[in-house]
Amino acid sequence: MRRREFVSLLGGALAAWPLTAHGQQRDRVRQIGLLSPFSENDPETKARLAAFKERLEQLGWTDGRNIKIEYRFSDGNVERTHAVAAELVALTPDVIVAYANPAVSALKPLTNTIPIVFTQVSDPVGSGFVTDLAHPGGNITGFHSFEPAIGGKWLEVLKEIAPSVRRAAVVHDPRIAANVSFFRAGESASSSLGVTVISAGVTNAADIEREITAFAQEPNGGLVVAPAPMDLRAWSNSSRRRLTWTGFCVEGSPMHFRSSYRANISWWST
Repeated sequence: MRRREFVSLLGGALAAWPLTAHGQQRDRVRQIGLLSPFSENDPETKARLAAFKERLEQLGWTDGRNIKIEYRFSDGNVERTHAVAAELVALTPDVIVAYANPAVSALKPLTNTIPIVFTQVSDPVGSGFVTDLAHPGGNITGFHSFEPAIGGKWLEVLKEIAPSVRRAAVVHDPRIAANVSFFRAGESASSSLGVTVISAGVTNAADIEREITAFAQEPNGGLVVAPAPMDLRAWSNSSRRRLTWTGFCVEGSPMHFRSSYRANISWWST
């Protein structure tokens, strides 16, 4: 989505809130809801929030002065994500910022009037969040991180950095539509790469441990990791089990793909 289109969406929220407005509009404190399925204490989450607030201040909006930010976190728990999403919608904020697919999934059925701006989202069309990337329609828009086809690219990169890999587990959260799309893209690319793709569905850290332990019992294995709001420290187990992995993951893996949250925030805050 082009920057000008994105700014237009926020015309009734952040971007169009005039700092020099008159009368009641000048005195009104705008309310922003922010929903993250991650932990409030997660270092990545803290960095994103700091960048978000920094950019808002550069635009003249300061939390506690002319805006109020209502934060909600769910620590990777799907049920809690839905509960805190309902809390935010009940506050009727001027706009809601949603991090990642689970947050948007929880918010979408709750309101068709409050503007929702997403970031760190994969395959928003396939996930049913928007009808079209160029013309999203409705009250939801934002920036997406990965197209479904990148699932095949992750597998290709895995094979390039570890030619001996013959088996690859696509570790994904089956509750997230985009994760399933990544797995299917990996399946489609597998035959041409000479790799057998295995589905490893996970919803929590215990699932990750179990899937990695089972998969590592046979040689020549590698992992493709799809983005999901779980405790990624669990992925450290892959290194001690001598598994090569790629996908969306934390620094320290052999190969990882990430979008820049500072770059994203610079765009969707303006």
